[in-house]
Amino acid sequence: MSDEVSSLDFGPLTQLIGTWRGNKGIDVAPEPEGDETHPYYETLTFEPVGDITNAGKQTLVVLHYRQIVQRKTDNEIFHDETGYWIWDKAASTIIQSLTIPRAVAVLAGGQYNNKLESSKVTLEVGAKIDDPDWSILQSPFMKDNAKTIAFSHKISVEKDQLSYSETTTLDIYGRIMEHTDSNELTRC
Repeated sequence: MSDEVSSLDFGPLTQLIGTWRGNKGIDVAPEPEGDETHPYYETLTFEPVGDITNAGKQTLVVLHYRQIVQRKTDNEIFHDETGYWIWDKAASTIIQSLTIPRAVAVLAGGQYNNKLESSKVTLEVGAKIDDPDWSILQSPFMKDNAKTIAFSHKISVEKDQLSYSETTTLDIYGRIMEHTDSNELTRC
């Protein structure tokens, strides 16, 4: 990390920086006849980007992340996600922007309410398809066949332990269903 980046205040994102691995993942995915559960392991990497100034008024600090998820049953990668976690200190706002290679992008946000002095940091963001601020963009095929209508993500970090739960609400197979993921990871 450059001296310029290391001198930045990443606020609650500071504890995310690094590489994390976990093998306790549970993916509950919608299927035509109900749900299907997949145990998984993953690697999640957060790297500092630096600070960004928007319109000369807003200053953000940014981490780039990449999440690679593999099924325990066959070691196949079934989820590859990339994006940014962003801290807007002036507005006490956490932002997650993400893209997955299914032609879906999400811009999720939430207020940060924890005390920065606490050893445990909890980040919560959400988005809905019709939200004017935190929304979801997807290809015409996905809108017609597996439409994402809501997204929520909660991460808790304490020292070298990270846990998360994520829910993606889908309009799929003629009904509304929740796709959930959760895992516990350790910093490498």
